[in-house]
Amino acid sequence: MTNWMNPRQRETGTAGDDELRMIPRWSQALAIVLFAAMQYVFHVVMPHHKHEMLPMRLMMGYAWGTMVASYALLLGYVSQDVKRRGMSAGLWMLVCVVLPGGIGAVVYFILRQPVLSRCPNCSTQIDATDHFCSQCQFQMSPVCGLCHRGVKITDVFCTQCGHDLAEDGAPARLRVYSDQ
Repeated sequence: MTNWMNPRQRETGTAGDDELRMIPRWSQALAIVLFAAMQYVFHVVMPHHKHEMLPMRLMMGYAWGTMVASYALLLGYVSQDVKRRGMSAGLWMLVCVVLPGGIGAVVYFILRQPVLSRCPNCSTQIDATDHFCSQCQFQMSPVCGLCHRGVKITDVFCTQCGHDLAEDGAPARLRVYSDQ
């Protein structure tokens, strides 16, 4: 099958797919079981003497089932994401489970650390926002040679200090757009 998307669309689609693939199988199985359990509760356990209440039971069963299944998937995602970010998995899972109504997950998403990446030169784990590797000084992203602030790869002048970026002699991998 031919992929008809342009490269930018392919990259963003793949990134989203990678995020969804982080949800572990145990979390997916738990979500299915919890959704089925909610259907059982609303259609078998709860009394239903009035047949005109069937639409309400269906709606409530699906709503509550979707909510608890989504919470199980969220817990699975957090359990994998904390490892990727080098954070304490046990602590964050406890916070997410103990704090009610998903508040723990909201706190996690507010306070989580940035994703760590590896330096292509020495394989040291570094913050994804770092411009240089802390071990080997490998340049990870374009920076101004004068003020050392981050610049866009398409910039000709630094937006902070006005320095001519062509004078810096950036590595070839970072000069893709400026050599026109």
